[in-house]
Amino acid sequence: MRKPDETTISGDDQMREILETLLADDEDITARAVARLHPSIKAASSITRSESRSRLLAQYQLRQAEYRRWRERVARRSGADTAASLADKDIRIAELEATVQLLTASHLAMLRAVGELGGFSKWAKFYEHHREARDKLAEFGAMPAAPVSLIPAGGDEKKIKR
Repeated sequence: MRKPDETTISGDDQMREILETLLADDEDITARAVARLHPSIKAASSITRSESRSRLLAQYQLRQAEYRRWRERVARRSGADTAASLADKDIRIAELEATVQLLTASHLAMLRAVGELGGFSKWAKFYEHHREARDKLAEFGAMPAAPVSLIPAGGDEKKIKR
C-alpha cells in the first residue's frame, strides 16, 4: 500500500488523502487503518471521538461500500451489457446537463425580467432565508453578474401627449 505525500498536507487534509489512498487501493477503510498511516494520529480513538473526523471516515466507508457494490454488479454482467449500460448512463448524464443549462438560462432570464420590472428586491428578500439555495444558484451561474437597474414606473421617461 502506498503512503500519501505528507510534505504539503496538514490536519484533516492528511486524513482525507489517506482515505482517498485506501479507497483507491481498495483497502478496508477503518479508523485503525487511517491511524496506522497518519503521521500525527496514533490511535483510532482520536478519529472516532472527533465528530468531524468520524463523519469523514463514515462518508468514505459509504463510498467504499458503494464502489464495492458496483464492482460486484459489473463482474456479474457481460462486457457488452456493461458497455451498453455505461453508454445509457452517459446519454442520461448529457440530458441532465442540458436540462440544468436550460433551467439556468431561463432562471437568469426570469431574474433579469423581474429586476427590470422593479421586483428584484422582493425576490432577493424571499431568498434571504434560503441562503443555501441562493448560493447554489450563484454557483450554477444563474444569478445576474451585474446589478439590476430599475425602470421608472411610468415606462418611458418621455411622456407622450395625446
